[in-house]
Amino acid sequence: MEKLWDKSIEKWKTIDVWINNAGQNVPHEYCYETDETYVDAVIDTNLKGVIFGSQVAAKNMIKQGHGQIFNMEGLGSNDMIQPNTILYGTTKRALTYFTKGLAIELENTVVKASRLSPGMMLTDFIMKTPEGNESPVIHDKNFKFIFNILADKPETVAAFFISRILNNKKNDAHIVWLTNTKAMFRFMSKPFVKRNLL
Repeated sequence: MEKLWDKSIEKWKTIDVWINNAGQNVPHEYCYETDETYVDAVIDTNLKGVIFGSQVAAKNMIKQGHGQIFNMEGLGSNDMIQPNTILYGTTKRALTYFTKGLAIELENTVVKASRLSPGMMLTDFIMKTPEGNESPVIHDKNFKFIFNILADKPETVAAFFISRILNNKKNDAHIVWLTNTKAMFRFMSKPFVKRNLL
């Protein structure tokens, strides 16, 4: 993380926005069946990665005199529990707690800490297992039904986030793509709008 900061400063001279977005999933299975290797990987990436990334960004942004840190939420951030994904959800719930706490700790500094909530996106994270094989969830009829209603392509969500990130003036901001209102509208318009991402 320190090397990433240093190399970025070499190239761009300043870092205005730091986004902790790396995410690790686990096999789609019960937590008590999940191998220790996957448990370590999901905690190391989704939680420790965010903590270390935030530490590097915060201390260096304080020195440079400005900056914003954004952490990427995911399934579990809002306390939703989905069987077979509770290890991933646990790390995302912890990420939300951590980011809110970080915002409080940074309150009297020049740095802001906030959250991004992208909703469901069509990426390899969904399409593939941690080993890179085809994910079994994409053949699940219930999953496909919900996914085709609620999911979006990454470039759609990114375009929404970019302007809001660049214009954000608030510490502890929460920028949400898939709001409850938007999700409800999509379900209501399902008979009239065909969305086939999967």
